[in-house]
This record gives sequence, structure tokens and C-alpha cells, in this order.
Amino acid sequence: MTKENTMTIREMCDAYDVTPRTLRFYEAKELLQPVRQGTKRLFTKRDRARLKLILRGKRFGFSLEEIRQLLALYDLGDSQATQIRKTREIAAKHLNGMIAQRDELTSAIEELRDQLGWADRILADMDQVEAAQ
Repeated sequence: MTKENTMTIREMCDAYDVTPRTLRFYEAKELLQPVRQGTKRLFTKRDRARLKLILRGKRFGFSLEEIRQLLALYDLGDSQATQIRKTREIAAKHLNGMIAQRDELTSAIEELRDQLGWADRILADMDQVEAAQ
């Protein structure tokens, strides 16, 4: 393993905008397996690919357990067909949940706008009454 194939924890933090604590946490959860040289952690190309998947999964709302299970499917020897199928299944579930959240939020925004409009009309009427006095 050459230096060109590995990155230190600092290099990983800089490249992926994460903290050392985050990397150590993912290592403790067995999502990453950096090579240890004494107290030094060296992250391989595989670790970098896994971190990209972890960060993407987190952005899409996947739990760490879901991500761990998906990463474990990589080595089945089926050209990642099982991993891709399972990823698609979980992603579809999350997408449906995100759409439902968006729809709820859109409805709440419309309702709040209506309430603000009502308050503006009431206040305008009160201002007119007060000005007429």
C-alpha cells in the first residue's frame, strides 16, 4: 500500500468536509476500516468510496443501520446486483416519505399564508377605524 493510495484522517476531513470525530464514529460503527499504523489511521480508496456512499445516504435520510447493511452487500460477488436492488428499495421508501413531508409542508405553508393574510386584513380594518376616530 503506497502513500498515493491512502489518505490521513486530516486529508479525509479536508476532502469530504467531515470532522475527525465523524470518521472515528463511522469507524466505530464498522462502516469504515482504515489501516492502522500505530496510532495513525490511513484511509484506502475503498474507505473513500464507502464514505461517499455514507454521506450520500445520510443526505437522503438513510439510517446508519440501513447504510451499514447496504455496504455489507457489496462483497456478495453478484456484481452488486443485490446491493443495487436493496438500495433502490430503501431509496424508493425514503423518496415517498420525503414527498409526503413536502406535501405536508406545502399545505402548512399555504395555511399559514392564509392566516397571515387574515391577520393583515383585521389589522388594516383596525387601523382604518382608529384613523377615522
